[in-house]
Formats: sequence, C-alpha cells, structure tokens
Amino acid sequence: MNPPRTDARRHHDPTVRGFASDNYAGTHPEVLAALALANGGHQVAYGEDDYTAHLQQIIRSHFGPTAEAFPVFNGTGANVVALQAVTDRWGAVICAESAHINVDEGGAPERMGGLKLLTVPTPDGKLTPELIDLQAYGWDDEHRAMPQVVSITQSTELGTLYTPDEIRAICDHAHQHGMTVHLDGSRIANAAASLDVPLRTFTNTVGVDILSLGGTKNGAIFGEAVVVLNQDAVRHMKHLRKLSMQLASKMRFVSVQLEALFAKDLWLRNARHANEMAQRLAEGVRAVDGVKILYPVQANGVFARLPHDVAQRLMKQYRFYFWDETAGDVRWMCAFDTREEDVDGFVASLKEEMAR
Repeated sequence: MNPPRTDARRHHDPTVRGFASDNYAGTHPEVLAALALANGGHQVAYGEDDYTAHLQQIIRSHFGPTAEAFPVFNGTGANVVALQAVTDRWGAVICAESAHINVDEGGAPERMGGLKLLTVPTPDGKLTPELIDLQAYGWDDEHRAMPQVVSITQSTELGTLYTPDEIRAICDHAHQHGMTVHLDGSRIANAAASLDVPLRTFTNTVGVDILSLGGTKNGAIFGEAVVVLNQDAVRHMKHLRKLSMQLASKMRFVSVQLEALFAKDLWLRNARHANEMAQRLAEGVRAVDGVKILYPVQANGVFARLPHDVAQRLMKQYRFYFWDETAGDVRWMCAFDTREEDVDGFVASLKEEMAR
C-alpha cells in the first residue's frame, strides 16, 4: 500500500468570488510577505518579541500615546476579553440587538465571559443615548445584572456608520452613568475609510475606553487585537487574555500581520476598495426592478430584499446569506479583493434571475 501524498496542492478555483462575507477572501500579498519576513530564527514567545513591541508604536500612532495593544487570535476572542476587562462578575453590557456579540458569537460573551448582555432594538444597528437608557437602570438592584458597559459596533452589523459626534454623545452619556464604552471594530477600517477620518477621530478622541481592532476581514489570515485606550478602565488584561485562551505563543505571526496592515496605509487601501465595490454593487442593484436596498450603504455591505426564489437561484451561482429568510432579506459583502467584473457579473445574474 502506497503512503498518502503529503505535498500541498490547491483545492479551489482562485478566480471564484462570492458576496457572502469578507472573511471568504484570502490574505493580502503584502501581509503574506510580512509573515515570510517574520519567519526564521528564534524570537521570544508569548508577546515578548520584536514584532509585538513594534506593533505598540504603530497602535499609539493611531490611537494616542497611552494606547496598548493585546493581540489575540480572533474577533470573538477580542470582544470577550475586552468586555471581561471592563466588567465585574455581576456586570452587564448594553448593546444593539443586532450586535455581533449578541447574534453571531454563539453566546460566548455570556457563557465564556460570564457577563450579561442587555440588548436594545434599533432601526439601523446604532445605539443612541435615548436607546441606551432603555437598559441603563437598576445599578443598586441586586436582582438585576448591573449595567457597566455600552458596546457599539463600527461599522455596524447592518453596514451603517456612527459619526464621531454620535460616538462622543454615547461616550459622554455612558460615562455620566459610570459606564465604560467598548467599540467592536472588526470592520473599523471600512468605517474610517468611509468617514475619511483617522482612526482616533471616532475612538480615543471622543471617549471610547477599549476596542476590538479587526484585521481578518481586511486582509489578514487571522488575528485581531484588544486595544486599551483608557488604562484606568481595565484590570489585568494580560491575565484575562491567557485565561480566555487567546494568548498566542508565536505571537510575532499575529503582530506582524497587524503591523503590515496598519504601519502605513494598507488597511486604508483595502477598506476603501471594499467600500467602493459595495457602492458599485448598490448602484447596480438599485437599477433592478423588484429589489429593495434596506439600509444606507456606508461601508462594504449591501442589505437588500428580493423574492425568496430568486435569492435561492442566485445562491447557486454566487455564495451569500439570507439575513432574514422569512422576509427575503439578504446580505452582500465586498472584500479587499472584490473586482469590478465580479460585481458587474453578479448584477447581471441578478437581473436575469429577476426577469425569469
């Protein structure tokens, strides 16, 4: 019996693109090149390496001189570690009902983080001081989990954006109630690119205390970071990261990816391109009778409503997901490697299916 072959080979067609998620995209070539540069030789493990040290300088250039980055494996890990860092065992987090921490993390914040999510319905995925007040009460009631954190997402799960002034109002309101503010920034680059402002403009400058910095959806293989902006708001981040199984032994390979993205403008180039492709997609879809765009297209996602049978047929040609299958709502995401011909081909297929 011949032994199995062990040589690597390609198992997919690299020309195929879909619109299901920006996580479907591969890794940007500049990130791959950075990984190769970090390889070879020995570096101290568990974050004491030269790449993680240099990443701190880059993070401070974006988020101010007191910012500190704690690289982690993934976005759920970043959110759970960050929220644990700013809550007590009896603490709760106010968030939008549509927030990723509530909908798409398998209950990890509550089951693994040991905290309570207090959700608020929103029309567009965005919290406001008035909406926060629907859950911001009962601090002295031992029968209710204590609201200690407001968590917002930028850009939101519905592809909408907070303005810097809106985030400032949320931070001021939360701080007045003794709460801290966490920002889930898995698509923070797309938000900054769309708003055309530096990252600090809607984070540390307006009062955000801690954030989850995304890399995977913008060209990395894996790896995010918890960025502590307000050192007085957190406790024992190093211990929480380890306890949460998010401490990478070979951390240089996480840090160097974030370095490749954020040291210069790769993060911004990638995000701008993805946003531009989403705008191109939205423009094409608006010209198709019977298809309705549900929310303002402000980042790299397009949410639309179309007949259920049309969506199912189109899914056989391009991968994407129902957002609300009962209503016929779908989500189309663009990535750093989405091409104009991908968008135009998709719109043409949509027109054909709608005409059937």
